[in-house]
Amino acid sequence: MCLSMAKKIVANTFIKSADDLVTSRQDTRAGFIAMALEKNYIAVPYIEEAKALKALASQVKNPKDLLQVKDLRVGLLTASGLSDKSLNYLNEDDRTIAIKGLIEKFLEPAGVNFIDELVYRYLLTKGDALGGKARNLAGSLGERKFLRSMISVFNLSGIDYKWKDNDTNTWLDKPADDTDIEKRIKALYWKKKTDRLMALNINVPLVNKNVDLSILECTIEDFKKGKESIIHQPDKYIALGELKGGIDPAGADEHWKTAHSALNRIRTSFEEMKLKPQTFFVGAAIETAMAVEIFKQLKTGIMSNAANLSNDQQLTTICDWVINL
Repeated sequence: MCLSMAKKIVANTFIKSADDLVTSRQDTRAGFIAMALEKNYIAVPYIEEAKALKALASQVKNPKDLLQVKDLRVGLLTASGLSDKSLNYLNEDDRTIAIKGLIEKFLEPAGVNFIDELVYRYLLTKGDALGGKARNLAGSLGERKFLRSMISVFNLSGIDYKWKDNDTNTWLDKPADDTDIEKRIKALYWKKKTDRLMALNINVPLVNKNVDLSILECTIEDFKKGKESIIHQPDKYIALGELKGGIDPAGADEHWKTAHSALNRIRTSFEEMKLKPQTFFVGAAIETAMAVEIFKQLKTGIMSNAANLSNDQQLTTICDWVINL
């Protein structure tokens, strides 16, 4: 039974050998370029703020006068090297001392170039914030790509769906214009033969760990907070999956080890309840060694399905599989 299931999955997901799962150099390059473009996009607000800082600071003749410009105070604190978090621990006197230190030690020695020095130091501090966002970027981009593929399959199949907005925490109907909604989706609900709901990044009580993708048999009303939520009913889980969006080949093996461990923990937890939901893996960076392991698990039926996030055919097929579970 496991072998026949594997043959069906391999045929349906364009995976005929382990090599089909490996991320190509072309896809790796495309992934890095997409990451770079996204980093530039999220950097735009910082660049614009720096431009505004320069314009406002240009109104003064010397560095000490900056202290008198109220609209510059937050920018000066940032240029002083203080993060937004650190400001919670400082009173106004502390903040003034920090700004004076910036002026005396860095802006005044810069002479006529003190405004440029101010802008450079502002951007240096903001770079840390950008770095924090960039570290989470790979996962976010992978999640968005998966969701966009799901939405595409819904649209092509003529399936209505509802989606939970991560910003407002409310359920909304399928929009007429779905541009960029993949950036805000927290969960999806649809119905074919039965009700299906896919929740992203929830703590599955039975496993007691966060799971990237959880597909349940339930309605929107069942998916609520507290002990009454459907997530506390193990028999309602149809499938659980791990999604790794990092494209860097250097981190591929570590991502797979994390996902492999998570999937094993899921299977063990449910088997103790004599339950066997399907498990799957979707990854952007898949190297040869891990591809062999993944393919072996597909052949033996240990894992139900898998796809390379960078491969459009495999990604579309696994999304179609999820929708039809």
